[in-house]
Amino acid sequence: MKILVLGASSQIGRFLLPRLRARGDEVMAVSRAQHADADGLTWQRGALPDHMPDAANADAVICYGPIVALAPWLASGAAPGVTRVVCTSSMSAESKIQSLDAAEREMARSLRDGEAALAATCESRGIAWTVLRPTLVYGAGIDRSLSPIARGAMRAHVFPLPSGRGLRQPVHADDIACATTAALDTPMAAGQVIPIGGGERLSSGEMFARVRRSLAVATLPLPVPRWLLGLAAAAIPRARGPISRLDVDLIADNEPLLRLLGVRPRSFLADGACWMPS
Repeated sequence: MKILVLGASSQIGRFLLPRLRARGDEVMAVSRAQHADADGLTWQRGALPDHMPDAANADAVICYGPIVALAPWLASGAAPGVTRVVCTSSMSAESKIQSLDAAEREMARSLRDGEAALAATCESRGIAWTVLRPTLVYGAGIDRSLSPIARGAMRAHVFPLPSGRGLRQPVHADDIACATTAALDTPMAAGQVIPIGGGERLSSGEMFARVRRSLAVATLPLPVPRWLLGLAAAAIPRARGPISRLDVDLIADNEPLLRLLGVRPRSFLADGACWMPS
């Protein structure tokens, strides 16, 4: 296949590109920065929806960029030969719809609107589409959730451990890349929004404790009491949402993932390399 990959330098894209090359696909990788070409892989600079390279010869599109911008680009007819689209949204479309933070609520609405617009556009153009909704993503060291915490702890030699009973299900970026390639080859995945979480559910407190144990640098554990979290939520508006969800389950039902795509994500057994960009 001739596959256009948007967001190719993202954390999931870094695991996807070797998988596509191993399959023998011809890949055009698009990102805001230029990278070196390789066998079967051509890099182009671009960004959705208005600064895109020529995609007239693409058979399929994989998008790890903003889903809200994908439908307008497809609707413009810029990729007339595309018959298959696989993209990522986020489980935040569900978990943040009633957030205490207005910006998070708007993000959740935007994700849902993007999913709906993509479905309508693809169906009007006869394109088979699949949306993957991952939980918290890790593995390439460039996420904005666990990796900054891990690197900050290594610099300070102190690891804050907020208490939390809510379940978490971190998913490795390579497992999402695996699900992406499986979706390309699975007709039954067309027209589906598929949640994807890691292979293990653990409390938010245990998740942070495992991140700390994975670090190559010794750190002092620093439990953060509830009253201090409450003060932080009151003083820092953008912290209210994350703090309020520490006791809320943020998980995905992987049954459709296994049934439709045959993908069983790995457990959360992170090592120090997961937190450092490569």
